[in-house]
Amino acid sequence: MSETRAHVFVSGRVQGVAYRANTRDTAREIDVDGWVQNLDDGRVEAVFEGKEGDVERMVEWCHNGSPAAEVESVDAKYGDPEGLSGFEVRR
Repeated sequence: MSETRAHVFVSGRVQGVAYRANTRDTAREIDVDGWVQNLDDGRVEAVFEGKEGDVERMVEWCHNGSPAAEVESVDAKYGDPEGLSGFEVRR
């Protein structure tokens, strides 16, 4: 299976609801590399790299996210992986 990269922006009530921590835990469980961070405009930004099916699972997961989140939209753009290793929470 080939590898891919998804650059994702999640809108809604996604800050202050453990969205980033849950994203990190889920990505590590699925074995996807990348990062997640809060943006100043209230959205969450994430990058996922790995096997196509695993990255797709993460993008689908983003539509619900953490139990306390209220996701309004998920915008994902796909491209070639850049060789990230591990998964981290940024700011």
